[in-house]
Amino acid sequence: MNLSNPTLESPGPKFELQRLIVSTSDQIRAVSTSGSTDDHQHLNRNTTLIRETKKLSKEQMLEQGLARARASIRSAAIARIVRTAFFMNDNDVPVGDVYRNPSTFYQSYVEMERRFKVYVYTEGELPIVHDGPCKNIYTIEGRFIHEMEHGAKRFRTNDPQRAHVYFMPFSVAWMVKYIYTPLSFDITPLKHFVSDYVKVISTKYPFWNRTHGADHFMLACHDWGPHASQGNSLLYNNSIRVLCNANISEGFNPQKDVSLPEISLIGGYLSHKLIHPPPPNASRPYFAFFAGGLHGPIRPYLLQHWKGRDNDMQVYEYLPKNKDYYSYMLESKFCLCPSGYEVASPRIVEAIYSGCVPVILSDNYVLPFSDVLRWEAFSVQVETTKIPRLKEILSAIPEEKCRKLQEGVIVVRRHFMLNQPPKRFDVFHMILHSIWVRRINARPNSNRS
Repeated sequence: MNLSNPTLESPGPKFELQRLIVSTSDQIRAVSTSGSTDDHQHLNRNTTLIRETKKLSKEQMLEQGLARARASIRSAAIARIVRTAFFMNDNDVPVGDVYRNPSTFYQSYVEMERRFKVYVYTEGELPIVHDGPCKNIYTIEGRFIHEMEHGAKRFRTNDPQRAHVYFMPFSVAWMVKYIYTPLSFDITPLKHFVSDYVKVISTKYPFWNRTHGADHFMLACHDWGPHASQGNSLLYNNSIRVLCNANISEGFNPQKDVSLPEISLIGGYLSHKLIHPPPPNASRPYFAFFAGGLHGPIRPYLLQHWKGRDNDMQVYEYLPKNKDYYSYMLESKFCLCPSGYEVASPRIVEAIYSGCVPVILSDNYVLPFSDVLRWEAFSVQVETTKIPRLKEILSAIPEEKCRKLQEGVIVVRRHFMLNQPPKRFDVFHMILHSIWVRRINARPNSNRS
């Protein structure tokens, strides 16, 4: 089921929520019974359906619940409208062009709240497991781990038999800090740690072997997260990898992996300047803005063509001391977000926080939450080869479309907010929803040998 034909797409296969719910072969069924034709005729003659009494296993009950969820989401996908009478008391209902199909997304989110259970493995010791960085560049990695460890009461279960997915709560950022030898560029210790961790849980519990890891997930914002996952081939190929470094040219698979937004909170807190961004119609005197170091191949190319060359294009390597980074973002119409060494950039989320339209300059990057969000409705993506024409391309966008893009940024802002405690539809729940979507599509029972 295709929702739209957007002009801006993440690279790789289209991956929309509706496309996850395409099979009609798993319609909700009663438990199958064995019996003769006469038995079935007898059932049909009675007004009360008498089912053969058969106790379902916990695993069967989980799969039956997921079948109901799929049917419910499929129904919403066909309807394509949010049933106002049913949801009239819910102020969180997603509405607008920024969503591929608001009704499908909402129904899926409600089903997640109703059913989704995560088991967090207790194996492993601090600081590499059960902990992570909660401030600065890898904020999202530590915050998610901490929330799953100490919060998330609605979603966490202590009974692994009731879980839909299993979380391996190790931190790749802390692996780099504690077991990597600086400047060695040898990431073998990270792979060994992941390999050993999978060996422990697969030996102690039946769940990994039951599905070859398909209902397990890891989360990492460090650039080396994908490389660490190579420590176990099943994790790399089968498991759900939630990664900031969502680069399809380096093995990221949007059909099973999740793109994690990179969020950098200096000191662990959102700058007070970004708490209440200006409205879409506020004056923004700067046309486009970027400031950042020469990391990776794209930024030098950007600075070569635009640093100090045009007053409309406020492009710096490092801001002068009398200039403020967030003030520039709050006063700019477009915020340039080039990749560094890897595809993700915290500037995308910073731009959204600022109400500034992100201009994504990246190759092979799968954008976060693109299974439900239409990034073309609140951002601009420019091929890196067209950076010399950047001002021309942005100037050609009609003013009315610019206004709608800015309005879209304001709408999606809540989906990238890192709240403590988390709130409905914020970034923590959006990450969980992305995992939930892949789980209901995975049917891990089919992966058994």
